[in-house]
Formats: sequence, structure tokens, C-alpha cells
Amino acid sequence: MPGDDAIATLRIAVAAYLARFKGQSRVHTESDLRSFLTWCGRQGLDPLVAQRPHIELFLRWMQEIGRYKPSTVSRRLSVVAGFYRTCVIDGLLEHSPAEYVRRPRVSTESPTLGLNHLQLEAMLTAGRKSSNVNDFALVTMLGLLGLRIFEATGANIEALEEVHGHRVLRVLGKGDKIALVPLPPAVGRAIERAVDGRFGGPILRSRTGSRMDRHCATRRLRALARAAGVSTARMHPHMLRHTFVTTMLDAGVDLRDVQIAARHADPRTTMRYDRARKNLDRHPNYVLAAYMASGT
Repeated sequence: MPGDDAIATLRIAVAAYLARFKGQSRVHTESDLRSFLTWCGRQGLDPLVAQRPHIELFLRWMQEIGRYKPSTVSRRLSVVAGFYRTCVIDGLLEHSPAEYVRRPRVSTESPTLGLNHLQLEAMLTAGRKSSNVNDFALVTMLGLLGLRIFEATGANIEALEEVHGHRVLRVLGKGDKIALVPLPPAVGRAIERAVDGRFGGPILRSRTGSRMDRHCATRRLRALARAAGVSTARMHPHMLRHTFVTTMLDAGVDLRDVQIAARHADPRTTMRYDRARKNLDRHPNYVLAAYMASGT
């Protein structure tokens, strides 16, 4: 087991690494790094003296004992590699033990199961008919605006604005990036219903009047799914953001436009949601051939 000096050095190293992140990114990174540090603790291993075989053993533990999905394993290994890279930068280590560890292949398909457009329509109808004024706003903010759950629950009435003739919601997204999200009329009406004449505070509230959190939102969505007759294995908020992206792509919206709407930094992230990208009926070869038809 590491001594007091080693523990103090490790704490400083962890703090230095996490200081590179903000908001939800920091929360998630800390959680992933904690899983590795906890594993090291069970092995009686000082993380700052770990070698490549130890990282390989952690990888096998996640796969064979933890039974984590490849995407989770890859993400946690990425966090571990980032932690050791920072330790090298700060002079705590000469080289990173995670540098040559191979990560598992991650499927190009999104693992989240979304709703089809009829199920989304049923959820919207159930939300509109609900006696809870927050339900319709919650479904529209997730399913029609594509907000992440922390963006929706963190949205305040003060963030509603008029910009160039558009009603918009100022959203604090990942990495503390500000985005102006335009509100279609239906979403605007749903939000005004939830606001209920208030001039400040959270848009979405629980039954007690406090700010709605992700757990409350999940419970409301599951109740709405039951009311709408939508059968899913496990309804959760990200399913509606997933549905926002897949429905846009299914409707034929350009991939670049969907990427902008979803605020994905990498277009490959958006492509993972494209359920019809293997459909040969819409292959670009046909578009090119039609465009050049006069010469053929």
C-alpha cells in the first residue's frame, strides 16, 4: 500500500488532471478515474508506480469481471491514459504506462435505443395532455430541441430571449459552451406553460416547486411512456435526444445540419445515429448518375 507521501502526491496528481475539465465533463471524468483508482486500491497498488501490465489487467477486469460495454471500457481507458499523460507533463512520471495499451473496438452504431417517430409523437401527445405542466416542456426540450438532460434541467427562465426575430433559449452546454437554440412554436408554448407567468428560476420544476433533476425527469418520462403506451426496456432522458437525432436523419436532413443541431464536435458521432446509412436506396451514386444523365 502507498505511504502518506505517495498518497499526498497522488491526490495532487488527480487534482491537477481534473482541473483540466469543467462542469459535467469534470464530473464524468472524475467518476471514470475513480473506478481505476478504486481498482488499484483493491490490488494494493500505487497508481503512480503502475506498469503497462497493470493497465492491461485493469482492462481485462472491466471486460471479464465488470462486463462493461466496449464503449465504457474504451472511455475509461482514455481517462486513465489522459491522467498518466498529465503526470508525464508535470514531471511525476518519465513515461505513461497506458501509452501502448490497445483499446477495444467500439461499434459504429449508437448503443442507445431510441424511439421511432410514432412513439415520439405519442410521448408528445401524452405530455401535452398531462396535468403536470412540466411534462410537455420536458418532452419537447429533449425530443424536439435535442437538449442533454443537464441542459434541460439547468435551463432558467432568464435564458429565454429574442434574437433576430427568433425566440431562443440560451443553453449552457458541454465544456461551458453557450448555444442559442431556436424554439419552434410548439416548444415555445410548452415552455410558456411550464413557466406559468414566473419571471425567474428554473423552467422545469418538480412537484415540490424545486428545480427538476435528472432522476425526477426520468420518473416523469417513464410515467408518460406508460400513459402513451410506449413500450421500452428502460426509458431514460438520453433516449429522447437520441430520437431527436435519428428522426432528423430519417427525415432526410443533411448530416452536417444535424451535427450542428445536436452540437456534436465530431461528425462521426452524428453518423453513429444514422440508422439508414446502409440503405442503398439513398446511395449517393444514384444522385451523381442522375446529375450526369445527359452525358450517359
